[in-house]
Amino acid sequence: MPSPTSPTPQPAGSPGRAGAPWRTLARALAPRASRSQLIAGALCALLGFGAVTQVRHTAGADYSSLRESELVELLDQLSRRASDLSAQNLALEDQRAELESTRGQAAAAADAAAERLRVQGILAGTLPAEGPGVVLRIYDPAGRVTASSLYHVIEELRNAGAEAMSVADIRITAATWVADGSQGGEPVIEIDGRAVSPPFEFRAIGDPTTIETALNIPGGALASIRNAGGTHDLRHQESLTIDQVAEVPSFEFASPVPEP
Repeated sequence: MPSPTSPTPQPAGSPGRAGAPWRTLARALAPRASRSQLIAGALCALLGFGAVTQVRHTAGADYSSLRESELVELLDQLSRRASDLSAQNLALEDQRAELESTRGQAAAAADAAAERLRVQGILAGTLPAEGPGVVLRIYDPAGRVTASSLYHVIEELRNAGAEAMSVADIRITAATWVADGSQGGEPVIEIDGRAVSPPFEFRAIGDPTTIETALNIPGGALASIRNAGGTHDLRHQESLTIDQVAEVPSFEFASPVPEP
């Protein structure tokens, strides 16, 4: 008979001793909150609550504490500021429009100046010209057409609106002069110092009908040619080119103002 102080034997597979190590391991791994950790957690919670409260107070303190009169004044200031910004915006838009308009006007002025320069160059004879016009040939078999008669033709062409003229490969300008002369004992006509002989061929750019009407006026330019024993042949040209250009004179006592 076993002794009363002897331990009771445990059958194999009993959980008594087999589960003891697992319980010990579980207790070792289980988190243990110490007193200091609890205090630190409480302080963090209080700090977070205080921060949130401060943020909310700061966000609402700017206006919630203001009186009604102060809020009205603040609203008036904001309105005036908005009005000032709107006025500045309109002023800037007007300035931009003015700059764009000025730029457009400058471009238009430059184009107009270039066109005037071209027209003046054609009228002065320093640029070639092209357009409709007439070709007038004057024949003088008897040699009795004078410089005065030819100059009368030039003046009549100008009066008829001819924009460009040439005669015998000489460009006619406002400074052109015609004179009676002699060469080798024979009478000749000089145009700008160059001797020319018949037939005299005039080329003029302008409205052909207007030019023909002006030249055939009774007692006019062609009438004086016929009275002197000459004949003429006038033909319209839909497209006429005058390549001859006048030479710009060299100034002896003056010089052109240099361009900027």
